[in-house]
Amino acid sequence: MAAVSRFYITTPIYYINAEPHLGHAYTTMVADAVARAHRLLGDDVFFLTGTDEHGQKVERAAQKAGLSPEAFADHIARKFHDLLPALNISNDDFIRTTEPRHHAAAQELWRQVRDRGFIYKDKYEGWYCTVDEIFVPETQLVAGRCGICGNPVERIAEESYFFRLSRFEQPLLDHYRAHPDFVTPAGRRNEVLTFLEGGLEDLSISRTSFTWGIPVPDDPAHVMYVWFDALTNYMTAAGYGVSQPAAAARFARYWPADVHLIGKEIVRQHAIYWPAFLLAAGLPLPRQIVSHGWWLMEGAKMSKSKGNVVRPHEYVDRFGLDAVRYFVFREMVFGQDASFGDEAILTRYNSDLANDLGNLVSRTTTMAHRYCDGVVPSADRELLARPPERELSSAVGALVVKVKAAVASFQSSTALRDIWEVIGATNRYIVTREPWQLAKSPDRRAELDAALYAAADALRVIAELIRPFMPATGERTLRMLGVEPEAASWTSLRPGTLEPGTTLGELAALFPRIEHTVEELRAMAADTNDVSPAPGSQGASTSVSSAAASAGAAGSATTGTVAATTAAADRISIDDFMKVELRVARVLSAEPVPKSSKLLKLQVDTGADQRTIVAGIAESYEPAALVGRTIVVVTNLKPAKLMGVESNGMVLAASPEGGKALLLSFDVAPVPGTRVR
Repeated sequence: MAAVSRFYITTPIYYINAEPHLGHAYTTMVADAVARAHRLLGDDVFFLTGTDEHGQKVERAAQKAGLSPEAFADHIARKFHDLLPALNISNDDFIRTTEPRHHAAAQELWRQVRDRGFIYKDKYEGWYCTVDEIFVPETQLVAGRCGICGNPVERIAEESYFFRLSRFEQPLLDHYRAHPDFVTPAGRRNEVLTFLEGGLEDLSISRTSFTWGIPVPDDPAHVMYVWFDALTNYMTAAGYGVSQPAAAARFARYWPADVHLIGKEIVRQHAIYWPAFLLAAGLPLPRQIVSHGWWLMEGAKMSKSKGNVVRPHEYVDRFGLDAVRYFVFREMVFGQDASFGDEAILTRYNSDLANDLGNLVSRTTTMAHRYCDGVVPSADRELLARPPERELSSAVGALVVKVKAAVASFQSSTALRDIWEVIGATNRYIVTREPWQLAKSPDRRAELDAALYAAADALRVIAELIRPFMPATGERTLRMLGVEPEAASWTSLRPGTLEPGTTLGELAALFPRIEHTVEELRAMAADTNDVSPAPGSQGASTSVSSAAASAGAAGSATTGTVAATTAAADRISIDDFMKVELRVARVLSAEPVPKSSKLLKLQVDTGADQRTIVAGIAESYEPAALVGRTIVVVTNLKPAKLMGVESNGMVLAASPEGGKALLLSFDVAPVPGTRVR
């Protein structure tokens, strides 16, 4: 039996001068997805995150808050720690640099570097950036400010210990040339190489002007430079600096780290200072330093000082955790900057999650329950060898390979793009095979079973592949298919292995559509102090009305709210109501009606036939977004011509007063032809 590979991944430890925002959450979620993928591949994973709690900036923030540094650190670190379960993060350890184990590790590293002759005492005078906690050479100032963050610098003069960083210019260049993937993406590597080739100066690594830090061994008047302290955390959690045999074995097992995942603003500290410290101590270097871009809000990097930060919990409350995870993974091309916007996340939610994935899960599991007594059907191998089935299976098999490769290169956006292409292909396969039509002919039972098996098998692989990115969604989908999620399922993942006869689980709606505009969502959040209806729920002031252009509708939607009471003379009997045939239908195609700004021509499948309906919903929906959607239609209206197109039915929608028409939707979409009562 082959030995289990180990995989050690870290996030940066987050500086506690401010509360966590999306920038912090994103890094942690990316590390979480990569860690989960490696577990699914059967690796022994160690995933670390935590908080960086020392330094002058923290000391000043504590003073401003009227707290001791210890109390301030406890308060903010708890917020970072509590964010992890809220984001469903699967970390194995949470390190705080104020912990005794970390004090011991940082002091041990100092002693090793000192005893090997790379630390000396001298006087330091120069510019210091409190925001980035770095010393800034005169040549790197920009208009008298820090060249990295743009904030003012301070002139300091004090006795200091120095690290002989200049000794490691050539060793670092040699390492970069021997390991071209040591820093990625390539743009960051080139930045570091340019800095290295410009020459390195020795680095001040202690301070005496404040006390909130780890004391220097044998000279407690000095505290360690925050980066010497903080970077050591990656070894602390792995067991470094502890004499017990178990800790030593742990360190031997997990060090060096496979990946330090960081934001691009701290590449220099990780790609120059940290490997130099390790080389000085005679310790192995991490295998890779991977940096991502910034989340931008209104064109600027999210920053508490700018007041343009996104609090993750607010969006989790509104859209659900897996929707937020999906959005940040899909929206940011790794290594590049990305913009966060309410409109973008709402569009992704309704289009990608509700329409694409939600529709596929609903139609596949619902039809298996309806037509196959709730079990995965057996499929004739000859029918599965037909071109449409073979093409779908090949696409699914190729997808497994693509996603594994994308995860290895941190290209989450690419992985999800490829997954959604196969989701689209599976939805199109179902439309092509029309299981609801096959179910009407007993002599085509084998074709029905083959179609439903092919769709369910593809969905099973899709569900497995989204598990790192949307863990709850992937596992819920698997359980709806009757498959219990396994710890290392990717080791044997391939199409065609869903077991026939498997009993399906209970159905559940994954992503009900949100039938609100961004402005409405913002207003709801403001009105309810961030406590709002579940996604897809309707407000009490919304009435159901016709959005169809059909006989009796005069081509436009009725607007207005339901009156508080209805006159008895205006009420109808149940017999009158039952005369109206309301049926579930699926949109097969949609296109604008020429010379009309309000009308769309829909081709729908009603379960009994395919027909054309003209609907006045063009102001609310793009035609492409309607294809594959499940709607409610009146099927027994007399035909009517509108703008020269014959309409055979009416589409139902809700029309908030003064708002646009909103189509009716389902938690779990029934098959076309289902009666609505």
